[in-house]
Amino acid sequence: MAIITIFSADFCKENELISKLGEKTGFKLTSVDQIVSEAATLSGMDKAKVKKALSFKTSVFERFTHEKKFALAYIKLVLSKMLMVSAGRDLILNGYATQLIPREITHFYRVGLISDMQSRVDAMMESEKISEKDAERTIRKLDTEQLQWLARYCELDDPFNPADYDLIIPMNKESVKDAADLIISHIDDDIFQPNAASRQAIKDFNLQATVEVALAAKGHNVIVHANCFKINILINKNVTRLGRLEKELRSIVSQVDGVDEIEIGVSKHFNKNDIYRKYDRSLPSRVLLVDDEQEFVETLSDRLTLRKMGSAVAHDGESALKLIENDPPDVMVLDLKMHGVDGIEILKRVKKDNPSIEVIILTGHGSEEDKEKCMELGAFAYLRKPLDISELSAVLKDANEKVKKSAL
Repeated sequence: MAIITIFSADFCKENELISKLGEKTGFKLTSVDQIVSEAATLSGMDKAKVKKALSFKTSVFERFTHEKKFALAYIKLVLSKMLMVSAGRDLILNGYATQLIPREITHFYRVGLISDMQSRVDAMMESEKISEKDAERTIRKLDTEQLQWLARYCELDDPFNPADYDLIIPMNKESVKDAADLIISHIDDDIFQPNAASRQAIKDFNLQATVEVALAAKGHNVIVHANCFKINILINKNVTRLGRLEKELRSIVSQVDGVDEIEIGVSKHFNKNDIYRKYDRSLPSRVLLVDDEQEFVETLSDRLTLRKMGSAVAHDGESALKLIENDPPDVMVLDLKMHGVDGIEILKRVKKDNPSIEVIILTGHGSEEDKEKCMELGAFAYLRKPLDISELSAVLKDANEKVKKSAL
């Protein structure tokens, strides 16, 4: 028997095929949700944030949080542990996570599902009850995001390059039953049986993921490869004190069980204009600043960045509410008097729809009555302009700490 991995373009009958395969083979299906849930538990991250790592959409806070890199490291760790424990037998895996599994693990039966555009459009129209034009536009967008994700996180330029698969099935030409039978007809082929090199590749994958997690936990974003217990680390950003960074990386990696040798170098993508910055996961990194005084709020954001705190900016209430809907921050710093929707109305809506967000009021025009009302509505703190940046930093840290404790 083998491990079957299914990677599909959207609306190519993936779920129906997986269900049929499970029914015919009795193989265990490990869903994306299971992998994400375990990764969230191990990392302490919110499940929704981990799941976003398996999509191209990137948070406006990502350059400060590095959450996607952190989440992907844990997803790899979960996958590698699963393969280590089960010895990789009688499993069906699907989705983006399968592309994170190294090609050196050769006993995977890699299946790709494709279809012509019209068949996919018809399937989406029926499933989502939308027009043909909207369906085609959505599918083209999904295809673009899939390609971008694979290029960025797996270094794959073609999602369905025949060289990367054992079998590619055009689902517009095959029924689900026939596709399942075609896959099963090759399931006992010798090529899908584990050998010594493939088993070693699983161990390397597990070690690579363990090292990536250890480095990410300490605020490092580097490229990691493992080969027969040797770790190769590549730095892809300009470093002003390379020797010091190498020493720190070695210190972290040397504490990981199973590492025999460490090699550190510079990647082919090394960008001398992009400065390497270690990040601190304990500091606020998902802060939304909302103020219609554009110069003030942009300067405030820059000053927080100098203190290694990550922030995004909105110049009016409507923009802030829209951003929160798609990419909620942990902490908001909110002005009261703005054009359009005022701060008190925003505070009401935020605490109603996203009560876990801590809101700090920072205003130059508020009254004692406003302060009392804001605190009753659930504001974390009420501060007045002008304010020393050190005082605001301290309040932000307290609010961020409260968010973290609430998430436990």
